[in-house]
Amino acid sequence: MTPVGTEPELADRILGGWLGRISGNMLGKPVEQGDLWTRDRIDQYLRQAAALPLTDYLPEPADESAGFELRPEWRQCVRGRIHGSCRDDDVDYAILGLDLLETHGFGFSTEQVGELWLLRLPYLQTFTAERATYRNLANGLKPPLTATFDNPYQEWIGALIRADIYGWTCPGTPRRAASLARRDAVLSHTGNGVYGAMWAAALIAAAFTAPTVRHAVDQALAVIPASSRLARIVRRVVSLHDTRMTWEDTLTTVAEETAGLGWIHTIPNAAVLTAGLLYGDGDFTRTITLTVRGGLDTDSNGATAGSVAGVLTGADAIPAQWKEPLEDTVRSAVFGFDGVRISELAERTVQLAEAEI
Repeated sequence: MTPVGTEPELADRILGGWLGRISGNMLGKPVEQGDLWTRDRIDQYLRQAAALPLTDYLPEPADESAGFELRPEWRQCVRGRIHGSCRDDDVDYAILGLDLLETHGFGFSTEQVGELWLLRLPYLQTFTAERATYRNLANGLKPPLTATFDNPYQEWIGALIRADIYGWTCPGTPRRAASLARRDAVLSHTGNGVYGAMWAAALIAAAFTAPTVRHAVDQALAVIPASSRLARIVRRVVSLHDTRMTWEDTLTTVAEETAGLGWIHTIPNAAVLTAGLLYGDGDFTRTITLTVRGGLDTDSNGATAGSVAGVLTGADAIPAQWKEPLEDTVRSAVFGFDGVRISELAERTVQLAEAEI
């Protein structure tokens, strides 16, 4: 007996996590530039396309000359044009984490995470803290110097987007998931950058057994220092939600309180993600669409929100408009994984999770 019930239930929830991460990432990818694609600008675009409320992938531009320039990849990730997932680092790191656990097991070291990056991941498909760390690894530095030398991105969102695999393989055990995520995160991050990874892994692990998304949020808060900026901003969003403040006003409030940190920093993105989860209230479509409409690092936040919501609901309950265009196929820059089936990734993840239960 697993912590989530039967083996088929575990498999459905893990597949839900993979499908949620990939579809949430695809939803947010066309508007992933938080300094340009603000919350207001995203909604202006959706209104112009008659796509509010948002219930599907983003529509393609009604008029490309109207000042709404999407990211160059938009032709592969807007509704009606999707045939399998686009390549993206938010999915590459989940695949790389799976390969890490299959290769080295749950006793992996931080050094082994770095070795696998050099072996499996192209340098130009890394960004911010990960690129600085990759360069440090190539120059022979070892952890923790890989995270701190010439790396101004130590508290940005990169480690958080790598955490899903640890949640999926530790169903119902958020502290264990957080511990694994920490071992990975310290390769490239410090402080709230590391706490973000621990929090995300715990959120996903808790979603397997939590009766509501609020319970999962509460359990995830327990694995990070209560005095950290990350814990404070998550608690702030929870408290505003508890007062029945609207989603829009909640995001306006926390945006003012996190101003100046930049659109890829862990703290403001955790606020957007927490709001999407709480106001989405377990509904898959509402969760990922609210999260992406919240702006900032839209594809990363959409991916993590989708992972949590997908675990909560299971794959069978994810609406078809999100799953079918993916065609059970992933494009990936991770060596040896391009074109892999989503269902295969999920099956391999189930095997790892069952080995630990």
